[in-house]
Amino acid sequence: AEDVTVGEIYMMKLVHLADDKIHARSIGPYSLVTQQPLGGKAQFGGQRFGEMEVWALEAYGAAYMLQEMLTVKSDDVQGRSLMYETIVKGENPPEPGIPESFSVLVKELQALCVNVKLLEEEED
Repeated sequence: AEDVTVGEIYMMKLVHLADDKIHARSIGPYSLVTQQPLGGKAQFGGQRFGEMEVWALEAYGAAYMLQEMLTVKSDDVQGRSLMYETIVKGENPPEPGIPESFSVLVKELQALCVNVKLLEEEED
């Protein structure tokens, strides 16, 4: 014999509506320390691009897209404004700068008494 449910069965509507879930951002607030976009819809933040997403783009061979995601669209402060100017003027995109998260890493290492020097290559 099979079990049978006897009595009143309540059904409830799920309140997961697409209008409440959708979120997009072109510009918005950035973290004061790392200069990266804030996360989450509540803070009007950007979409997080994690380590596994980086691996996926590496495997796909999308080097330029990966470079843009990790510098200009993230925490390259000078690159943000330069990229906007080049898009408006129709020019080629500039070389990416040093991400602000690298500066934060250097400051943390300096706090541990590790001296970090950034050497630039000379162009021939």
